[in-house]
Amino acid sequence: MASVSPIRGTMIETSELRRTFKTRKAQIEAVAGVDLHVGTGEIFGFLGPNGAGKTTTLRMLATLITPTSGTATVAGVDLRRQPQLVRDRIGYVPQGGSTDPAETGRGELVLQGRLYGMDAAAARARATQVLAALDLEPAADRPTATYSGGMRRRLDVGLGIVHRPQVLFLDEPTTGLDPQARARMWDEIRGLREQGTTVFLTTHYLEEADALADRLAIIDHGRIVAEGTADALKRQVAGDVITLGVDGDREAVLATVRDQAFVREASTEDELIRLYVDQGETAVPQILRILDGAGLAARTITLARPSLDDVFLRQTGRSLREEPAA
Repeated sequence: MASVSPIRGTMIETSELRRTFKTRKAQIEAVAGVDLHVGTGEIFGFLGPNGAGKTTTLRMLATLITPTSGTATVAGVDLRRQPQLVRDRIGYVPQGGSTDPAETGRGELVLQGRLYGMDAAAARARATQVLAALDLEPAADRPTATYSGGMRRRLDVGLGIVHRPQVLFLDEPTTGLDPQARARMWDEIRGLREQGTTVFLTTHYLEEADALADRLAIIDHGRIVAEGTADALKRQVAGDVITLGVDGDREAVLATVRDQAFVREASTEDELIRLYVDQGETAVPQILRILDGAGLAARTITLARPSLDDVFLRQTGRSLREEPAA
């Protein structure tokens, strides 16, 4: 495969990107006009509840489905006019993986290299490099059926980068991995960024987005509802967050505390009440005294700085932590 000049500035750019699916009874707009700007060499996180449009957006950018309307440029190439050239410049790692359990890790990588136009010698050499980079050399010549979940996921990433793509799309890269394997995968993703690869990942884990993403976007009902660095988004939720766990009359507790002068915002979900206050350390004892005076009580009370889940809750009205992975 011919070498490609490095791209500077914006690696992914979309304008009013849309995707509509037709059913017998109606048209469903899965992605409703998405504008994205992803810089060269950054890790971009994409968050959203099930059905929000994040996977549909990812699949459009990876040329797996065609946009209904709108424009997109990926790795310097118009997505709709030259989809094959886009495919040459990107790597795609699906959530479910794609390895053949009867094939060896080395064999998978060599085959992938040949599919991208490498000759046999170049494909073998590149497979050796990828196996070393992902610490898979000891298992290189074993069938992938013998690999652990973490090893298989690292091999999936290897298949996505064997042709040295400028952009790597990762769909839920650590779903199902144990904490140690997840931490190892985070290191691999950071390493790709250090080598200049732009990484676009969907993730269900808020701590993953917080730890990895240089910038992130939240999508809901097919539209981007928030975008920026994790710190900038969390600063939009001013003050501290007090969470009350309530077993009894939740509405009575909410009504008692929400109108206090020190409470900026209040919301409720399941058995939890969230209060956004200026100074949590002084608000907590006041809340306890107020509830005690009203003959009410909270089962638990916690104080924290705003998290990405607080951002997500404010923007979508629900907690991403309650959303099962797709």
